[in-house]
Amino acid sequence: MNPLIIIYGLIPLVVVFFITPWFIKFLRKINLVVKDLNKKDKPLVPLSGGIIVLMGVAAGILFFVFEQTFLKIRVPVSNDDILILFVATLSIFIITLVGFLDDLLIKRSKNESSGLKQWQKPLLTLTAAVPLMVISTGFTTMNLPFIGDVNFGILYSLILIPLIVVGASNMVNMLAGFNGLETGMGIIYMGSLGLYAYVNERHVAALIGLVTFASLIAFYYYNKTPAKILPGDSLTYLLGGSIAVMAIVGNIEKAAFLVSIPFFIEFFLKLKSRFKAKSYGYYHKGKIKSFYRKIYSLPHIFTKTGKYTEKQITMFLIIIELIFSSLIWLI
Repeated sequence: MNPLIIIYGLIPLVVVFFITPWFIKFLRKINLVVKDLNKKDKPLVPLSGGIIVLMGVAAGILFFVFEQTFLKIRVPVSNDDILILFVATLSIFIITLVGFLDDLLIKRSKNESSGLKQWQKPLLTLTAAVPLMVISTGFTTMNLPFIGDVNFGILYSLILIPLIVVGASNMVNMLAGFNGLETGMGIIYMGSLGLYAYVNERHVAALIGLVTFASLIAFYYYNKTPAKILPGDSLTYLLGGSIAVMAIVGNIEKAAFLVSIPFFIEFFLKLKSRFKAKSYGYYHKGKIKSFYRKIYSLPHIFTKTGKYTEKQITMFLIIIELIFSSLIWLI
């Protein structure tokens, strides 16, 4: 095992931990804040923590490239792998930028970001697939759950890569709205995918998973209840995009599918409300209660009863993600 693996994770953790307080002040200064709707007084909290996590990811990847170039303590990667790493990083940057643009569209009431239009999101995130497409990144043969290996040939680059990138980058955004939820679930599935990629010697995917995992751990300190900063669409897009990129460059599509099952469930639950229902609820005597009688989102399983705090609901959902992420070692 390369001892520098520890440093690859330590650098993004330290970067995110120390720049977040400064970034919180900066976001307040530019008035990029929204109401924390699950709190009694609905305080205004800075938005778009995904930019901070992106800085951590960039720091970890840049150190890896620096080490490969100057320190010469080699890990088993080729020049082609370095090219793929840069392309994967570019895709993640583009996806995060789209999420940040979404965050910038704040309603005057500051209840939430008004966001990009529904047709704009897939169109803009599609641009992030282009770098992966033009160098024909990934393996045309995919190992699909319950089906096995399928060779898609040229259709993989022309059709499947765009579908994977657009779908994954938008799916994480559906299950959000509680302090620490997106970050906590991200720690679980990015850590699981990163370890899975490492065990299977998919080193580029493993590196992306590691630096993202480490960045999220540091960010969680500020994002947990009560949150000092909210992740925003910049983080949900970054996380979804990272799942897609790791699946493509590491040929671990089956594992990526399994850790994403909670988001597929969320999609079908939201479909029942024609995507109008909100995941979050309202504060009532220290607990969070749902606006709806029916279940239109995974959090509604818990908010429907009105018996649980925001912290408890977040932990329940993180445990659900942990269960599905564990399946990658069993199936």
